Amino acid sequence: MTCTVAQLMARTAAALDVPARRTTVDGLDAGDPSAVVRGVAVTTLATLAVLERAVAVGANVVVTHEPLFYDHQGAATAELVREADPVHAAKSAFVREHGLAVWRMHDAWHDRRPDGIDAGAAAALGWTLDADAAARGVAWSDVRPTTVGELARHVAAALGSTQTRFAGDPHRTVRRVGLDLGFRGFARNRALLRAAEVDAVVVGEAHEWEVASYAADLAHLDGTGFVVAGHVPSEQAGMSLFADWLHGTVPEVPVTFLSTPDLLAGT
Repeated sequence: MTCTVAQLMARTAAALDVPARRTTVDGLDAGDPSAVVRGVAVTTLATLAVLERAVAVGANVVVTHEPLFYDHQGAATAELVREADPVHAAKSAFVREHGLAVWRMHDAWHDRRPDGIDAGAAAALGWTLDADAAARGVAWSDVRPTTVGELARHVAAALGSTQTRFAGDPHRTVRRVGLDLGFRGFARNRALLRAAEVDAVVVGEAHEWEVASYAADLAHLDGTGFVVAGHVPSEQAGMSLFADWLHGTVPEVPVTFLSTPDLLAGT
């Protein structure tokens, strides 16, 4: 049974069954929607190295959580084209030459309940999300008693982060952890840090002059833990979960998950 890129996207949207956002970054970033799908590679960030690996495994569709051309909303693409930016040009040429369709899967996977990214990360960490909180789009989990320092080490190992950092008393006991993965912004991170029910919060990426500074001050006041795993490592397990889910949804299509290495681990 053959399936085109457009049909694959439509079947996925129907199976996800989440309300469509009025404005979304999801959709086809590059490629022909009428192309027949030979194989799908799912990744967190479609770098050139990841695209090369996708071609090597026989995929002509790449599903990426983050943008193909660097800007979350795609606003920079016209400027990159106007400048004849050599990096953008090389990546565009590679996509064209190999007949790749690059499909952005961001908003809909986050809009699931539980959030698909949160669910994947929690599973990788060996935790269970609180169901009531997850239904409200908030992620936290009761964990076996640990410390802030041990929590940071566990996050780094479980999520494959080479750049994990933390604030807070390393010996403070942690029994409940909040998750705000990827980049969720100062207001949301701050609200989770202040929540009385959590002892520590794990985030993906944080502006250092905003939430990181706030978390450092909070940690100084009461020892609350704050762990920064890095954007890509924090969402990687969630996209691996998407690859498994997609394979179950369209079993006739070969689906491969390709991890995006953390920056210091090399490309």
